[in-house]
Formats: sequence, C-alpha cells, structure tokens
Amino acid sequence: MSASVVSLFQGSTAHSPSYGQLTRAGAAAGTGGAVTDFCIPCNPYFPTPAMLDGLRGRLHEILTYYPSDAGTITAELCQVLGLNPQTVAMGNGSTELITWIDHLLVRESLAVPVPTFGRWTDQPMETGKRVDMFPLPERDGFALDPAAYAGFLHARGSRVAVICNPNNPDGGLLPRRALLALLDELRHLDLVVVDESFLDFADGAVDGGAPSIVHEAVLRPNVIVLRSLGKNFGLHGIRFGYLVANPGLAGRVRAALPKWNLNSFAETVVFMLRDHRQEYADSIRQVCRDRQDMRRHLSRLPGLTVYPSQGNFLYVRLPDGVDGAVVRDRLLERHGVLIRECGNKIGSSSGFLRLVVRPQTDVMRLVSGLEDVLGAGRGAVVPEPVGGTAYSSGTAAVDRIVTGYAG
Repeated sequence: MSASVVSLFQGSTAHSPSYGQLTRAGAAAGTGGAVTDFCIPCNPYFPTPAMLDGLRGRLHEILTYYPSDAGTITAELCQVLGLNPQTVAMGNGSTELITWIDHLLVRESLAVPVPTFGRWTDQPMETGKRVDMFPLPERDGFALDPAAYAGFLHARGSRVAVICNPNNPDGGLLPRRALLALLDELRHLDLVVVDESFLDFADGAVDGGAPSIVHEAVLRPNVIVLRSLGKNFGLHGIRFGYLVANPGLAGRVRAALPKWNLNSFAETVVFMLRDHRQEYADSIRQVCRDRQDMRRHLSRLPGLTVYPSQGNFLYVRLPDGVDGAVVRDRLLERHGVLIRECGNKIGSSSGFLRLVVRPQTDVMRLVSGLEDVLGAGRGAVVPEPVGGTAYSSGTAAVDRIVTGYAG
C-alpha cells in the first residue's frame, strides 16, 4: 500500500477517511482499484436501480435549480411518515442536528454510554461541556443496563443523557418497554436524546416488531428522537436526517437551522419515497437476512468473537495479540476490502472491528481476506505493534480522557 494511503488512516481524526479520499489515493491499486466497502454502514439494496435511473435522468435539473425551502421538504417527509411537521426538524445529516442540539440544549454536561458514535462524545467536548462516559461491559456483550446507567447519571449529576438504540458500533438494542421505563426514570433531566439512526435495521422493524418511540417523544417535555435517512436509504452522500420532539423543542432547533439547509438531491429523494415504500421495506428485510448469514460465516473463523447486533453492522473482537490497524491495512492492500478498525473509538480498542453487513458475495471476499491475513487455522499471525496503536481523536481533551480511561 502506498504511503499516501497509510497516512489517511494516521491523520488526527476520530473517523475513517472517506471513500473518495481512498479511491483518489489508489487505496486498492493491487486489486485493480476496486474497493469492497465494509466500513460505511449503507443499505446496499436501496435506492433500487430504477430509482437511481430516475435520479440520473433528473441530474441536470437537480444540479441547476435551487431546492425548495426546508419547510416544504419536511412537510412531504411528514406526510410519508405520518408525523406532525411541528414536531420535526430536518437537518443536513444527523451530525448537523447533533451540533445544534449541543449548542442549543446542552448547558453543562452530557452523558453517553461508550463505545458509541464519536460525535456524541467529541461534539460537546469541543464546546467545553463535561462528557460523562458510561462504559458498556464486554462481558455482557456491550448491552446497556438501564438501571446501572440511571445510577451513573444520578451519581455524576449529568443533565443530558444520550441513548443510541441500536448502538454504534456494537448494534445493541434496548427493548422498547425497557427504554420507555428508562425515559420515565430520567424525566428530571434537561434532555434525553434517543438516537435511532439504525433502528430500521432491527429485526422486524419495518413490520412493527421494533417500533420507534417518536410518537411517545412528542408527548414528553425532555425527549428528542434522532433519525438518519442517509443510513437507512444507503445515501450518505446526500446528508439528510431529522429529529422528532414536542413542538417546543423541535421548533427551537428548527428556528436555528438555515431556511435552505437541505439540497435538491435530498428533496428529490424525499418526494420519491411515497411511491417506493415497499421496495424500501424489502431492502431492510434483505439486510436483516444478510446480517444473520454474515454473522454465521464470521463466527466460523478461529479466534473471532462476533457480538449480536440489531444494526446493519457487526462488532467483532479479533484474536488476542492481533492489531486491527494492521488487519485493516493488509485487507485493503491485498484484497481491496475496506473495514472499520475501532482503535480510535472511546471505550473500544484496536482489537475490535466494525464490519458493515453486505451481500453474501462480498462477505465471501471478506472472509477469504481475513483467512489470509489472520492465517485462520494456523493461529493469529498479525502482530500487535510494540506499544499498541496510538489514539488520536482530533480533540486534545478527548485524547487526554481516553489515555486515562485506557489505564
């Protein structure tokens, strides 16, 4: 692998380099340039080829003209989802909404279980808030214990709590009844954010088996539910997501957002959804089947621990002494397979990978690559670098906390 590609992973960032950065740097030059992406958690079955053809046919129009204002796009989304527009704010990706939640609604402190999505730890730290991190125990499969989390919040005096459901990177899901009971327990807090960005990928979600709590959130004074359209639809590049809360909370965020914060691609897709709900539901069901198959194949590799997940990804522990950064680099160089090594996630380490669920043909390429890199059947052969892999989040305060946390 070229030095320029390696440097992309060594930069001061809490996230992996973008797909565009890797392809421009010739990340998979040894495999003809093709990259099979197990890093970015997309839906590989949506939009359908017919929908993509429709987008291509309107490309000139989409690129040429201004989009409608955010209110118009939000109203259409609410029509499709059966929501009141007064309870919804749409953002240019869920990270934009996380930023505004932090600026507008987090005053002193925020608590979040870790490991989790990096913006929930890094964003409030960047604005000088205290972040109370509740470690999810590996012995319990990284499952969140509601009573223990509530006790932690009380002991720390945290004013805002975040619950990612399912959580990223492990895919742990708190059952609906337990989640609502926890919200009752936390009714004294300034705010509780339930990040449901990956909920549609939970077993039975599109058939009513793992329903969102958006309808309960609008009745509560201190609850926001965050949803991601880019993750669900496999369209991260468009950058669109939304939050649901009571009209006062939602309106406060909505008033802070620019009037034209959503682009024409987002508008076009939102207005296509009404006619393609069945295809979307079918795509989610296929991802759930693929997750079961992928977990079965990975579990057969010697030394790997594959944790249960309700997201469109699997959290995997490598054999002892194996460094994920080395595995990542060799998979990309030798096999053109891109994975997410979790050494820069707070509460995780370089001994863990997050692998996105993909179709079986791609999974076989991943399994073959892991067999080669790990020397499956002959014991682990990838050494851990002396001194371990240094963590860099891009935020000095985070790095200091992680250094202490690891000790």
